[in-house]
Amino acid sequence: MNPRFHRISLTSSPPVARITFTNPPLNVIDLAMMDELAAAFEEINHRPEISIVFFAGSDRAFSAGVDVAAHAPDHIAEMLSKFHAVIKQIVTWNRISVAEVRGKCLGGGAELAMVCDFVVTAEDATWGFPEIKLGCFPPVAATALASLVGQKRAMDLILTGRTLDGREADSLRLVTSAAPSHQVGTTIEELISRLNALSPAALALTRKAIYAWDSMHFDKGLARAEKIYLEELMRTSDAHEGIRAFLEKRPSRWEGK
Repeated sequence: MNPRFHRISLTSSPPVARITFTNPPLNVIDLAMMDELAAAFEEINHRPEISIVFFAGSDRAFSAGVDVAAHAPDHIAEMLSKFHAVIKQIVTWNRISVAEVRGKCLGGGAELAMVCDFVVTAEDATWGFPEIKLGCFPPVAATALASLVGQKRAMDLILTGRTLDGREADSLRLVTSAAPSHQVGTTIEELISRLNALSPAALALTRKAIYAWDSMHFDKGLARAEKIYLEELMRTSDAHEGIRAFLEKRPSRWEGK
């Protein structure tokens, strides 16, 4: 294990690099983890023999999302910049990205998983974008979820903040496939075996062709969502109240402004 990493581990067996979230109990993505992910990506970028990047968490949680404390006014701009840099790296990479989802996959964790090229989820995993319950919204999902599941379903998931299991995530086309928990590992191994049999150059260029149009819109859309978040949402009383209420473990008292 790389001694620089404490909240993730990075291992490799070319052509595959595996990034595992190791920030118990729920693999919350805090600012330190974002820095470690950026460092891991930089290391992978210097290794041309790596063509597949595999993300995983624990049985309990892929990731329960971005650290709520990082949404505080003195951290929010830094948090969005660092987290969105992680997301944009995955979206624009010339590597194939694969996510294995077990347990909780919420908020920023669900956003990270959903932008991967392949997502295999356990049927009993818990997915959701609960930010609206904090008086906030998920910028990545607001930008890209509709292209995966359709506008009405995206509105349902983002505006209600409800959770869904892996079976429903599969039926909504949020993921590539769902499997019983004990079969997820085998499904991932079979997928990676199929990818390994193909040309890394052809995979990278084909991925680039597939995403050429969407990635241009994604970059502009995410920039707009981030601007709305910072310049409008974070000036509302409700956004600050929702975050305070969560940290203080009490019901929110919304003012509607």
